[in-house]
Amino acid sequence: MQISVIGCGYLGAVHAASMAELGHDVVGIDVDEAKVAVLSAGRAPFHEPGFDELLERNVSAGRLRFSTDFADVAGARVHFIGVGTPQQAGSYAADLSQVNGAVASLLPHLAPTADGPAVVVGKSTVPVGTAAGIAAQVEARGGVLVWNPEFLREGFAVQDTISPDRMVYGLPTDPDAAETARAALDEVYDNLINDQAIPRLLTDYATAELVKVAANSFLATKISFINAMAELCEATGADVTQLAAAIGHDDRIGHKFLRAGVGFGGGCLPKDIRAFMARAEELGVDEALGFLREVDSINDRRRDHVITLATDLLGGQPAGKKVAVLGASFKPDTDDMRNSPALDIAHRLNAAGAHVVVTDPQAGPILATQNHHDFTIADTPEQAITGADLTLLLTEWRHFRDLDPAAIADLPHQRAIIDGRNVLDPQQWRTAGWTYHAMGRP
Repeated sequence: MQISVIGCGYLGAVHAASMAELGHDVVGIDVDEAKVAVLSAGRAPFHEPGFDELLERNVSAGRLRFSTDFADVAGARVHFIGVGTPQQAGSYAADLSQVNGAVASLLPHLAPTADGPAVVVGKSTVPVGTAAGIAAQVEARGGVLVWNPEFLREGFAVQDTISPDRMVYGLPTDPDAAETARAALDEVYDNLINDQAIPRLLTDYATAELVKVAANSFLATKISFINAMAELCEATGADVTQLAAAIGHDDRIGHKFLRAGVGFGGGCLPKDIRAFMARAEELGVDEALGFLREVDSINDRRRDHVITLATDLLGGQPAGKKVAVLGASFKPDTDDMRNSPALDIAHRLNAAGAHVVVTDPQAGPILATQNHHDFTIADTPEQAITGADLTLLLTEWRHFRDLDPAAIADLPHQRAIIDGRNVLDPQQWRTAGWTYHAMGRP
């Protein structure tokens, strides 16, 4: 099938390459000429495990190309919209300007094919109620809209696209239009449905729009819950890692997302729960999501706690002290620094007068090319730690987790570390002479 993907950022680029991998003829459209040039050369503009090879393979095979010209969608029967929906400046609400712009640019080029009407597929995370408005515009051009939310995890995006744990189709209420949309997406995902037997759920627009943001809100709640327990553990001398292990054995709860630390960040969870709250307020049901305000607040408090702990370990005065920050991306296996707890803490310590040295295997080289920060970028953790008065592990890259505390014991000025992700062995570090502090652990 001929397919277009509108928007070639993190979501769109991975989706376009994955659809080509499934055997489709795909064109990716983006207004950013530099990004299109890089993708057209078969090079990834961001770090995502497995994506470089997937992209290069399908560009070389001729199944995947990129363009800035919307006219190049001609001939495609299915058009995916995968643009960003960031948080509005000065508001919790989602900024839908990219979605609206993509739809407006696509509509003049919608045309039926020999196989039937054009099918527009929304993948962006949008406030509930958005799809209905877009559907009216698409239907006016003779097309059909289906909402097919994405469930990508950064670091696992290729796997999550080619072998997802479920698929959701938000279909129009008209039975004929719904059948057209379902059949088209079934053809796109034939390998996933028939060969892999991926569960497929058929819903209405509103339910499909709610699935992604509801899932992210649940995950954010689970993370903030265990971080709230970490606050109690710190007040009582209990160990949050043992607590998490104990309650995680209850299969109604499970172990995932129960690791206390500096909280969540990235381009999805923070802005999605805030947009969810904003939309609930617009709908007059803001009390239903009032708990998400505390989820957000707990998350912010964990960053504050690291700053307080670091300040105490630096004798109450960070100014003039060297602080090594291990990590800049919001999680390992990505170079994404959006709403990164690690980067936020680095900036705040730097603003307090500390000499902050940041190292990150993927985000570090990006930071080194930027000039809007005052801290130093180190190539390796050993370089960052040398001469440091305090070391903070804030992104759990394996390279940081595998550091030998005895081997690096002579590098810092003070052997003091804050394990902001609870991933190190406290006994191993203390035996090597380090003062070890973690989140919610005695």
